[in-house]
Amino acid sequence: MVIRYFGSKDGLFAVAVQFELRLPDLTRLPKDDLGAHLTRHFLTRWEQAPSGGELGALLRAAVSSEEARQRLIEIFQGQLQVAVAAISSPEDADRRAALIASQFLGLALTRYVLALPACVAMEHEVIIANVGATVQAYLTRGLSVRGD
Repeated sequence: MVIRYFGSKDGLFAVAVQFELRLPDLTRLPKDDLGAHLTRHFLTRWEQAPSGGELGALLRAAVSSEEARQRLIEIFQGQLQVAVAAISSPEDADRRAALIASQFLGLALTRYVLALPACVAMEHEVIIANVGATVQAYLTRGLSVRGD
């Protein structure tokens, strides 16, 4: 029945998983601390469960399952993009959110899925300072076309 209705176990999982990023209201945070705050929040959410919990499992499944990939996209577009849109112009909120998702999903992949030793061993404050600075730039700086 799983195969008939969902295509695979991954398909069933993608439909069944409900994950809330529980993002803070970015309009209530100091503008200069948004990147660090979001990065700290992200680390906390992912580390509440072993190996990233449901979102970690969904990230693993998304590599090979179209249903899981779509569900992961829905989570980040439906939650992160909305949060970013509250503090940026509507015409570039989707691009800003996509860049931020690239940082957070890349970090999740290397830290929780692939368990790259240097990434796993890295202290939260180092991650927050460095990834947070990049996320801050994505949130508050103009989006460059040529790298300027």
